[in-house]
Amino acid sequence: MAPYESESAGRRKATRYVVPVAVVGVAAATIGLVPALADSGNPDLPKLSAQQLIEKIAKSDVQQMSGTVKISTDLGLPSLGGMAGGFTPGAGGSSEGGDGKAGSSADPQSKLMELASGTHTLRVAADGPDRHKLSVLDNAAEYSVIHNGDEVWAYDSASNEAYHSKGAAAAGDRAEKHSKGETPKGVPATPKELADEVLKASGKTTSISVEGTSQVAGRDAYKLLVKPKQAGSTVGGITISVDAKTGVPLKFTLTPAGGGKAVVDAGFTKVDFAKPAASTFDFTPPKGTKVTEGDDLKAQDKSHAPKDLPKDLPKGMPKELKDAQGGGMNDMKVIGEGWTSIAELKLPGGQGLPTGGSGSGDVPPEAQKFMDALGDHVTGKFGSGTVFSTRLVNALITDDGKVYAGAVTKDALVKAANAAQ
Repeated sequence: MAPYESESAGRRKATRYVVPVAVVGVAAATIGLVPALADSGNPDLPKLSAQQLIEKIAKSDVQQMSGTVKISTDLGLPSLGGMAGGFTPGAGGSSEGGDGKAGSSADPQSKLMELASGTHTLRVAADGPDRHKLSVLDNAAEYSVIHNGDEVWAYDSASNEAYHSKGAAAAGDRAEKHSKGETPKGVPATPKELADEVLKASGKTTSISVEGTSQVAGRDAYKLLVKPKQAGSTVGGITISVDAKTGVPLKFTLTPAGGGKAVVDAGFTKVDFAKPAASTFDFTPPKGTKVTEGDDLKAQDKSHAPKDLPKDLPKGMPKELKDAQGGGMNDMKVIGEGWTSIAELKLPGGQGLPTGGSGSGDVPPEAQKFMDALGDHVTGKFGSGTVFSTRLVNALITDDGKVYAGAVTKDALVKAANAAQ
């Protein structure tokens, strides 16, 4: 949902805010932000408590605005050359699906996932609950999603392809999300979306305080600091800069417990709370544009859906994990709580990563060396396995096919695996 759109869920009392580890994991996996502009001063503002500032965010009802957001991520992943490029309009989708059926490089559901890596500049605009626009800029190319009334257009200038849906019922679940002004699940693209995912309820595992003031995009702001109380989390802290006048989050920074530059840093470089021009939300496909209708993609989604999904999926499981379960992963459960929560699940087949050798299912020695370089071999009461690490989210894959993952340290994963025996 756009960062300026009022949400009934956002009006919860401050005592109900919390920071689920699942949210941190999703943010780490799917967003990227560029280091925001340095604070240009520390304005003298009236003192506010943490609860007062959280309530100010929750009560913010800004529905008209426009601005520019700089976004980037630094998870510390190894470079894979051309296998892991950043966002390039036109490069993320294909006009042809793997089965030869036509798709669209402009489809928002997949296109906006490309914000998961690299450095990006976004332009955002809103005029009430029924008009939104988000554009991702890349040199001479641009990718835009425009929601105007009951219509959603997405256009990729690099490939000259467009996605169109009219009416939520006609375009299916995918279009319904966008016709309500929402970006795909797991793709928060602005400071407010990030802040909303962090500030959902309150618990004993989280420390929240006001840590001074700053200026962001030329506006006075309070700095809300959110930190885990628990040991073992890879999250050092989250700073949310909140506009002193409107209560809109203007900047979001997630720093790792290990120190160094921010893992996630999103900030407005320009922001205007005036009503955008009506023409901002107008769109007509340029001549020669290939247009894919939402109904067509809905039909493709249904044709590719697994036929044997279990009926007893855990309540509250993220869609991505449900999809994985449909592919063979099962028995997902959560160990612990708060920032140190760890997801445990089983790989299909009941075995871990393939090993080098000549046996069936083994990998070539060169590939094995590459995999070994990416992970650390660990042992414990659980047996042995490999830990794959980023600066935020780590995962232990045991030799007997179990996976333990979370925004926690390697030692915390080994401890959880030992305790599960």
